[in-house]
Amino acid sequence: MNKYLDIAPEVREALESNRPVVALESTIISHGMPYPKNVETALAVEQIIRDNGAVPATIAILGGRLKCGLSKDEIEYLGKKGAEIVKTSRRDVPVVLSQKIDGATTVATTMMIANMADVKIFATGGIGGVHRGAETTMDISADLEELANTPVMVVCAGAKAILDLGLTLEYLETKGVPVIGYGTEELPAFYTRKSGFAVDYRLDTPLAVAEAFDAQRKCGLHTGMLVANPIPEEFSMDADTINRAIDEAIAEAAEKNISGKETTPFLLAKVKEITDGESLEANIQLVYNNAKVAAQIACALCTL
Repeated sequence: MNKYLDIAPEVREALESNRPVVALESTIISHGMPYPKNVETALAVEQIIRDNGAVPATIAILGGRLKCGLSKDEIEYLGKKGAEIVKTSRRDVPVVLSQKIDGATTVATTMMIANMADVKIFATGGIGGVHRGAETTMDISADLEELANTPVMVVCAGAKAILDLGLTLEYLETKGVPVIGYGTEELPAFYTRKSGFAVDYRLDTPLAVAEAFDAQRKCGLHTGMLVANPIPEEFSMDADTINRAIDEAIAEAAEKNISGKETTPFLLAKVKEITDGESLEANIQLVYNNAKVAAQIACALCTL
């Protein structure tokens, strides 16, 4: 057991008794939404996972401890502190731990900690990926490399629409990461259900996805698996509207020389501003949907 890792009693009990557990990230709490909406959403996501038969395990770093499973008070703390909490990807972990500070975990770090705790399924909004213009900036999210090396399933609504989705898929293909469309043959584009890019395989039931992941793990393949779950139709945004907002946000980020790990929070906040909050509501609804599907897959996996 990792000496820095604390597994919440409820999560530990579920793991020891082969009950389904779903990991959740904490950057979406501290950097993804304003308070108190962030806390309300985080608690609602945990409840959706419970309602679908699984145990939620929200992941963060608090006081230099890797936490797999948070209390309501800890989620409230992250929500109130917001961007004061260090946005923690894999590269940040050594200093965050050694200096005993607080960190909100990205997709990459949540996968890493989930794997340490033997939590196999992780639900999030959207993964990071290859940023637009990466051929000159080399701005590629650590999420992709984590998917290449960490055997955790990530259920999401595709990669964030602010990214270069085609290059993101090419990167995942190179690294041997299967991209599964849940009930779709096309990669969802976060706020919208379609992107114009094909997934590797379409699977239509939680059991079918669980069986594929079980086969991947049992034959010794050590990559993750990406399950792309489209935003529900009633919450999907108009593609032209969201694409115009994204283009405007990217142009402003370039003017302000925003780069690195500040890029995604800036772009998401700017898109929210341009769309008068419509993108935030879409973001919340797709996270709810991903939590539901992830819990159902986790339940199916426990039967295999």
